[in-house]
Amino acid sequence: MARWISIIALGLGGLAILLSLGVWQLQRLAWKTEMLDRIETRIAGPAEPLPVDPDPEAMRFRPVAVEGSIAGAPLHVLTSTAETGPGYRVIAPFETTTGRAVMVDLGVIPTAAKDAAPDTGPLRIEGNLHWPRESDGFTPPPEAERNIWYARDVPMMAEALGTEPILVVARGVEPPLPGILLQPVGTAAIANDHLQYAITWFTIAAGWAGMTLLLLWRMARSDRSRTR
Repeated sequence: MARWISIIALGLGGLAILLSLGVWQLQRLAWKTEMLDRIETRIAGPAEPLPVDPDPEAMRFRPVAVEGSIAGAPLHVLTSTAETGPGYRVIAPFETTTGRAVMVDLGVIPTAAKDAAPDTGPLRIEGNLHWPRESDGFTPPPEAERNIWYARDVPMMAEALGTEPILVVARGVEPPLPGILLQPVGTAAIANDHLQYAITWFTIAAGWAGMTLLLLWRMARSDRSRTR
């Protein structure tokens, strides 16, 4: 009897833990979905003037509008899109009509268009403030002589371009810049795998329950055979 009690207790305890992990992932899914909805609403909001001293955390994704002109050669960040294949994000220094120097992410060009200079005429850019977190200990340093960067590092790019550490990712440019594909910010890059995690835990729980029942069935069968 003690053996039966221990097996049942172990089975129920393990099942409870696995089910609780699945439920927790469903709760995380609801939280993450709500958070992504809030971010999408913030991204799509009406454009505001550029803040004087934006906070990278509190003002991430804030919609802004700037007017001015490109004020120098852009940096090229290696990337790839379904539309262009391998290409470069064009990160250009931008001088606003109020005299500020910031950076604008104008979009993506194909690798073959790397040497093409963007229009330096007056522009109005609507976009979102962004401080991407794309670099880590494995990210190669930029190749300055070839003007190839491997991540958007706002402080480092600002130092290279002589601007404020502010990046506006364009969602609209007037007049449009030919040959540059806009890549506005969005939530696609924010992982939301909690449903898959929940399914995994519930699947493991089902397997655990099945193995426990199988073990109990075999124990019962063994006990019957001994009593004959």
